[in-house]
Amino acid sequence: MSKVRDIRFALEYAALRTLAAIFRRLTVDQASALSAAICGAVGPWTKLHRRALDNLAAAFPDVDEAERRRIAHAMWRNTGRVIAETLLLDRLLEDPTRIELIDSAYFEKSIRIPGPQIGITPHLGNWELVAWAAELCGGKPAGVYRPFRNPHIDRYVHAHRRHLYPAGFLLKGNSEGTRSLGAATRNAIDFLRKGGLLGFVADQVADSAPFTVPFFGHEATFTPAPALFARRLGARIWIVRCLRVENSSRFRVEYRELEVSRTDMVEADIKAATAAMAAQFEEWIRQSPEQWMWWQRRSIGK
Repeated sequence: MSKVRDIRFALEYAALRTLAAIFRRLTVDQASALSAAICGAVGPWTKLHRRALDNLAAAFPDVDEAERRRIAHAMWRNTGRVIAETLLLDRLLEDPTRIELIDSAYFEKSIRIPGPQIGITPHLGNWELVAWAAELCGGKPAGVYRPFRNPHIDRYVHAHRRHLYPAGFLLKGNSEGTRSLGAATRNAIDFLRKGGLLGFVADQVADSAPFTVPFFGHEATFTPAPALFARRLGARIWIVRCLRVENSSRFRVEYRELEVSRTDMVEADIKAATAAMAAQFEEWIRQSPEQWMWWQRRSIGK
């Protein structure tokens, strides 16, 4: 690394540790509220805010600009809460009453059945806690994980997130995005073949996807990996959302099983399942637009 980048990384890490130290002097709810206020003030001044507004305009062309700006500001506050909650995961996980599982009996029964299973979620509510809900239901999930560019921050955040994934992490790219996708895919397949439960966030743009699917009235790319794994390995897919209850650090988790067709048309089966995943994501985002990270996709129609 260059000296300039070394210095920048060190300063970023120092800022994070300072923020974490402040949060740890507060309760979870106090830290979450403080972080929401900070991100709510800073977020609208970043370049990512413009992207969020552009995506909101593409998704909701009939919604007036003032309402789109309100949604974007609420999104930044939710992002701030997620940051604080991630840094205080050890405390959060000490109180399982903070998370409510909706109609989870079928999932609790199914997750104990031997065989590969996949949990997918969008960047909605506090998506990090989906794995916690799975563990409360008896699962032992592994997570697909892309390291941060800053190695100091990566180690620090990774140490906090490990509480959520008793089966560990599978790397998806390195901090520069250059790790072989083939190697990551093989690792995921090996894990699933052993009957593992693999969870990952699946609403990002996927440049290498061989097809597009409808999303908010546009054609967009999503990772076909969940459908591919299910079609190839017979894995069950669960689409999960972890919504924030009002403006608190309390959450409501809901599961939907994604049916994957297994016809002679393999590529068509994978595309249909990916389209169903995107449709479910869209439905949930429309219901709670303030809780989705509108800036994390370069474009809605991409």
